[in-house]
Amino acid sequence: MTRVIVITSGKGGVGKTTITANLGTAVAQLGKKVCLIDADFGLRNLDLLLGLEQRVVYTIIDALSGECTLEKAIVKDKRTEGLHLLPAAQNRTKDAITPEQMKEVVEQLSPNFDYIFVDCPAGIEMGFRNAISAAKEALIVTTPEVAAVRDADRVVGLLESENMSNIRLIVNRLRPEMVQMDEMLSVEDILDLLVVPLIGIVPDDKKIITSSNKGEPLVLSPQDSLPAMAIKNIARRVNGTDVPFLDLMATQDNLITRIRRFFGFSSQK
Repeated sequence: MTRVIVITSGKGGVGKTTITANLGTAVAQLGKKVCLIDADFGLRNLDLLLGLEQRVVYTIIDALSGECTLEKAIVKDKRTEGLHLLPAAQNRTKDAITPEQMKEVVEQLSPNFDYIFVDCPAGIEMGFRNAISAAKEALIVTTPEVAAVRDADRVVGLLESENMSNIRLIVNRLRPEMVQMDEMLSVEDILDLLVVPLIGIVPDDKKIITSSNKGEPLVLSPQDSLPAMAIKNIARRVNGTDVPFLDLMATQDNLITRIRRFFGFSSQK
């Protein structure tokens, strides 16, 4: 049965679309068929982060208007077997699609995919309503900032009011050194505030910015990095594997060495 998961945040700028691109890629690397739906109409970026912007010809709006079939609107990622993108329209507003139409699209896609991830726009207006309409599960992305956590709490309440019970939390851009100096909310602080099960913690790292600018999800890099390991672990947890959390409070070099040794990873040349 296809799992339809919305990735949302409330506040913009917390790295939600970057998480969507990397998590979708990581789940596809597990041998699953994945479709990423960009539900951010007018401000789409998922195609850029996946490096697929030059291959977008049609969008979800074109498919709904009958200008093309849904199959023609889907872009297949040639680098990652099983990964597909259904792009949003760049020149249309969030009102260009209704929740009923989103449900219709997901229903048509479902027989062909193991996972459908919906990249939700920031905010709690119509775009949010559209994105969550067909989802049965939600991943909430927040950064360790008071404003982001407060907006995430608002989103949790809205999802619960829609009877969505499977809600899990991703804490993104954690900086352990700032937590140690009591300059940033800790994961425990965030969990106390949101009361949502944790599925992953992604450390802050400039490699994420570099990979995003290149249109190459970090999980595709042959070089080990903590953010890539963290996202791959989230993918495995989403897929039902019990994976221990990384000890991000340890120094990064020592941690990478321990993880490589534990999993039998060889050093990259």
